[in-house]
Amino acid sequence: MPGEVATASDEQEAFEGPRRRARREREQRRAAAARARAIEDARREAKQKVTAAATAPKAVGRGVVRGLKLITWLIVFVAISIGLGLVLYFTPVMSVRNLVIDGVQDIPRDEVVAAVAVRTGTPLLQVDTDKVANRVANIRRVASVRVQREYPSSLRITVVERTAVAVKELPDGTHLFDRDGVDFATAPPPPGVPYLDVEQPGPRDPSTKAALAVLTALRPEVAGQVRRIAAPSVASITLTLTDGREVIWGTTDRTDEKAEKLAALLTQPGHTYDVSSPDLPTVK
Repeated sequence: MPGEVATASDEQEAFEGPRRRARREREQRRAAAARARAIEDARREAKQKVTAAATAPKAVGRGVVRGLKLITWLIVFVAISIGLGLVLYFTPVMSVRNLVIDGVQDIPRDEVVAAVAVRTGTPLLQVDTDKVANRVANIRRVASVRVQREYPSSLRITVVERTAVAVKELPDGTHLFDRDGVDFATAPPPPGVPYLDVEQPGPRDPSTKAALAVLTALRPEVAGQVRRIAAPSVASITLTLTDGREVIWGTTDRTDEKAEKLAALLTQPGHTYDVSSPDLPTVK
């Protein structure tokens, strides 16, 4: 029993001599001190491991190294590009030495050069192509224009000239009109171009636009026979052919159908061809 064991231990201690007891107590103290040192050593070792893990530098991965290299090369590339751009912009290394003009027939080349207004030796990057195009577009005969830099030393101007589809006699001479109703020149009438008979010709005039819409819808073999087109209003358009025959067109409704019916109708003999109602065309 526990009480008996404790009594036996007390009796055993009572029989120990002073020396044996002192030795036993010293051994117990040494064992306790050894355990304490072992616990403290273990605690210090654990603390050192945690501290070393927290302060140890992390290994840099390959992906990070590649990313840093890529960023470095990008910085170098951007710096070189900026430097090259500055050289090209501020120095005559690539400057205008040749002016190439395409598409001009009736427009004098000198007139286009004057409108371009770019001095020889101007760096190409300093040339504002939009402004140059706007200046050239102000020439009456120019329908459209494109301006391009061609390195190392050329500026190309590509012009599309207006084409006369109708002419009108005015007090100061014969005026040429393109398909948009733009009065772009005063000159002798080109061969085969019909006369336009409207009150106030111009790109915003409804009668002008209606008459030109009819002319541009005609088949080539029919358009070549038209000597005059009259449009006192948008609802009463008539055509006079070179041989004197007349075409009553009416309005611009169903223009493509009327053009197709007229091409077939003109193969029949007659003087007046009425396609104002394309469902019931007539010949008189």
